[in-house]
Amino acid sequence: MTLRVLVAKVGLDGHDRGVKIVARILRDAGMEVVYTGLRQTPEMVTATAIDEDVDVIGLSMLSGAHMALAPRVVSLLREEGSDIPVVVGGIIPNRDLQPLLDAGVACVLHPGASAHEVAEAVRGAAAAVD
Repeated sequence: MTLRVLVAKVGLDGHDRGVKIVARILRDAGMEVVYTGLRQTPEMVTATAIDEDVDVIGLSMLSGAHMALAPRVVSLLREEGSDIPVVVGGIIPNRDLQPLLDAGVACVLHPGASAHEVAEAVRGAAAAVD
């Protein structure tokens, strides 16, 4: 089965080079990727993920709003009865790793993660739900 992954930029972060590279990495790893574009709200990401029937959501976070936005996406998904895992990548301080995981984020990736690490994080998040 081909994994379907939604990748999104949530909030006011306008930097999209990294998320486009991640989308290419995931496609090269054999996954189907839905990219929502810039400046998405948690509500938009949640609705799109459910409508597109994705297996995993990847959030690219560089704006510093990860502690507000990523848990909000997880919360909205759970309110909808969805167990779609959320993987977060970007500039995430070490002090925020455990709070994000405690909030339901499946995995956090930092800049410099290899293509292999990115693809395996997504596969691992999807496998944890099955």
